[in-house]
Amino acid sequence: MHKSKRTSSGSDGETSTSNGECIANGDSKSHLKRKIVHRSDEDVVRLIVQHLQGLGLNKSVDVLMQESGCRLEHPSAAKFRESVMAGDWERADAILKELRPLVENKEDISKMRFCLMEQKFLEFLEEDRRIEALQCLRTELTPLKCNRERVHQLSGLIMCTNEEELYKRAEWNGKGSLSRQKLMDRLQSFLPASVMLPPHRLRTLLNQAVELQKEKCPYHNTKLEVGIHSFSLLSDHLCSRNDFPCETKYTLTEHCDEVWFLRFSHSGSKLATGAKDGTVIIWDVSHGEPTHLRTIEGHSYGVGNLAWSPDDTYLIACGPEDCSELWIWNIETGELKCRMTQAADDSLTCCAWNPDGKRFYTGGKRGQFYQCDLDGNVLESWEGVRVMGLHCLNGGKVVLAADTHNRVRAYNFEESNDYDLIKEDHPIMSFSVSDDGRHALINVAQQGLHLWDIRDRVLVRKYQGVRQAKFTIYSCFGGANQDFLASGSEDNKVYIWHSKREKPVAVLSGHTRTVNCVSWNPKDPTMIASSSDDGTVRIWGPVTRHSKTGCGSTAV
Repeated sequence: MHKSKRTSSGSDGETSTSNGECIANGDSKSHLKRKIVHRSDEDVVRLIVQHLQGLGLNKSVDVLMQESGCRLEHPSAAKFRESVMAGDWERADAILKELRPLVENKEDISKMRFCLMEQKFLEFLEEDRRIEALQCLRTELTPLKCNRERVHQLSGLIMCTNEEELYKRAEWNGKGSLSRQKLMDRLQSFLPASVMLPPHRLRTLLNQAVELQKEKCPYHNTKLEVGIHSFSLLSDHLCSRNDFPCETKYTLTEHCDEVWFLRFSHSGSKLATGAKDGTVIIWDVSHGEPTHLRTIEGHSYGVGNLAWSPDDTYLIACGPEDCSELWIWNIETGELKCRMTQAADDSLTCCAWNPDGKRFYTGGKRGQFYQCDLDGNVLESWEGVRVMGLHCLNGGKVVLAADTHNRVRAYNFEESNDYDLIKEDHPIMSFSVSDDGRHALINVAQQGLHLWDIRDRVLVRKYQGVRQAKFTIYSCFGGANQDFLASGSEDNKVYIWHSKREKPVAVLSGHTRTVNCVSWNPKDPTMIASSSDDGTVRIWGPVTRHSKTGCGSTAV
């Protein structure tokens, strides 16, 4: 047996069921049948009706509801909305009792009443009706025993001397349609969708569809806001591969030997490249085509690692494994700020800045791990850590260090404690961290590229394609919203992945020897730089319009 549904008659000759469904009453003479049969079709009609109503197309709404036999919302819900928007709190409170059977969690009714009475209280205060406000607080809000902390805050508003103070302390916009619509949105969240649709539901669904298409687009690489206004809803979204950095735009040949490392400045306007020849070259890339700013010499062991200070004023240059010193250069003036060395048998091969720009961390494979000031003075040291890579997290409170035990550990210099974050089965050659500090990208010997979730300490994904056996190769996050990853490879190529895809979306050819390092411009998502043992630096950008697939790029 089927239980009968409780119904209420509508003014337009329709009958509404208690769950918000509506059926057209059949005329005994015409024997009209309901045109909307399936629940999914009814949902679509309701979504369209709500959207049209929001556009002010009320005549179209009336026609659609009459022809379909559907109603936007339960009759009691419609009366409830009308009362709230009119500020008729007594009527709204009475209608709320009618809605009680339709709300699954009965405690939600108390929460809805609290929202109503809170608005009533605040509007009384704005109208300077303090006696009515106080009575509302004592006889209607307090007895609900709901959100007592908020009740205490509201009681303190009685002493507000003007409207501005009331708005600020109550975090409220004041009486009016905007304020009441916000209230209605809060109330609506407690009601089932079958009774009253959430606000702007069709727009929400369309935005979700757009976001899903964006995630599935392998070349989506723009920082512009993406929504239903950004592109047509009439066809699926797919970015052109030609707008992706797949083509060599410039080849820089000023270095005389293998180029081991490179890094864009935080502003994205400069590029620093370091090579086995002992030079660091600073390039201006603010106008697209790189221009030579200055060459910094004197690194007798070669330059294997570089780090820009947070304000891009200073640049730290480290050497290879047998180098016991590092240099801090003022990039604006080209002057040497500091040349740091502690002992001849030290190994200072990597570095990371503290966000305050006044301290930095450095270390190497021989067991050195220091916190230093800008003059190269050691402030703190951690004994016995053979460091392969460094990164500063949490505003400088925690330093991540990859070591020779295939781990990435977190070190807190202030509290003198440390703990494991990541453990690999093979040597970690290098690692980088996303701007939000959530993910670590690790180049693992014999394994390639791994993505780890730092907070949850889990391996998220392994990426295919890159070849890494014995050389240190540096990868990076990049692109719009750091949705992409890029790495060099021992097969002389640059590999690019979407962070959610294991297979590369592009493989860039052009270098003739191992690609040691890749850096993605933090301000220009269409610019990538790569350095190689072939002695060159390549700047990659979007495909020239007259080029079919892009010079040296392979579609994947």
